[in-house]
Amino acid sequence: MAAPTIDLSRLIDGQKFNRFHLWVIFWCFLVQFADGFDINAAAYIAPALVKEWHLSRAQLGPLFSAGLSAGFFGPLFFGFLADRYGRRLSIIAGTFVFGIFTVVSVLSTSLWQLIVLRFLAGLGMSGALPMTVALVNEFAPRRIRATLVIIMFSGSTFGGGVPGPFASWLVPTHGWQILFWIGGLMPLVLTVLLVFALPESVKFLTLRSTRREELLRTLGRMGLGGSFAPDSHFVIGGEANRGRFSLRPLFEGRLAVLTPFLWLCFAITTMSFYFINSWMPTILTGNGIPLERAVYATTLFSFGGTLGAWAIMRPFDRYGFIPVTILYICAIPIVASIGLPGLSEAGVMAMVAAAGFCLLGLNFGNIAGAGNIYPTEVRGFGVGSAFFIGRVGSVIGPLVGGLLIARQVATEHIFFLFAVPIVVAALASMVVLRLYWRQYQRASREEAPVTAFANAK
Repeated sequence: MAAPTIDLSRLIDGQKFNRFHLWVIFWCFLVQFADGFDINAAAYIAPALVKEWHLSRAQLGPLFSAGLSAGFFGPLFFGFLADRYGRRLSIIAGTFVFGIFTVVSVLSTSLWQLIVLRFLAGLGMSGALPMTVALVNEFAPRRIRATLVIIMFSGSTFGGGVPGPFASWLVPTHGWQILFWIGGLMPLVLTVLLVFALPESVKFLTLRSTRREELLRTLGRMGLGGSFAPDSHFVIGGEANRGRFSLRPLFEGRLAVLTPFLWLCFAITTMSFYFINSWMPTILTGNGIPLERAVYATTLFSFGGTLGAWAIMRPFDRYGFIPVTILYICAIPIVASIGLPGLSEAGVMAMVAAAGFCLLGLNFGNIAGAGNIYPTEVRGFGVGSAFFIGRVGSVIGPLVGGLLIARQVATEHIFFLFAVPIVVAALASMVVLRLYWRQYQRASREEAPVTAFANAK
């Protein structure tokens, strides 16, 4: 008698949300929280560095981009690591790397020392983020997959909003180093806890026959242990189930069009987001708004973005990229209006919060889509490559902002210029919307297992 074949996708998709899902989301949420705190710390120490090291505002551009520019390497390296050795190892290693180099950053005595250390920390920061997306995606039932990924990833926005209050309370009395002490020790402690708490993806384990016992133990923790026959053969429905890593699936079938257009959306969204996130305190203080209130503007930007992400998570599971395209259209006039002359301080705060709602909501929507479209064999590298492209935009945004400020371009013109690429992203999202709907959403309507785009010709 032939060995029974068990479709792991159907088992996972048939589950209800349970304590195991909450457990995975909790630990990945903490990774995102620590990462978000660490990334945004540089923006909040900027005014203190300008004063202590006698810097100009334009000199801070490389500092803002240092950790982000590591995203040229981190997501691809840790993505390869995740597809070769597992999501769990990749997440733990990335968390340790950005923790240790953030702690060492407190010893910096010059801008260039700090830039180098921020780059090294950024390797881990940029590598851990996409792997948590891959891990949660592979444990989540299809009908709530985007919702769980977005809830987990919102840890980065919560973490990103915390440095603002900490900066206003602690930096005046403890110096800028206090933010890096907090931002570095947090992931180091978390690294130790993850070693004992974080499970490996069962879909990844399915592709590794030598790790069958680990697969069965994890299925038992999920409540899917059952009474499998000793010779049961596990497969991932709708996928080629290739255990060997290859770049080819990233551009097979509809992914040949979908991947580059999704990358374009990533690049433009992160470019606009990180420009505002990095330069907002400096721009507002330069326009006469006191520092203690300027830092709260960026906090509003982060938490407004969390609301935007939560607002689209359930519609995204049901309608795919439709809510994403709508947010792109809304973001165009909002970003262009932030720097309008004569806008009151309250008006600026409101526009900043609205921009966060749109831009961060868009970023989350793009991330949820990237986690869904790639097959398990390359999901780590696929999501990592999308983050890599996003990092291109995240580096360009602060640098271009610094150049415009150095040339003393009017604030209203700067924000208008950053609204123009969003028009291009809105058009690209319409292409993504069409392809995503034709494959993923149609499969959802038919209650079939998730099918990789690569299999659709």
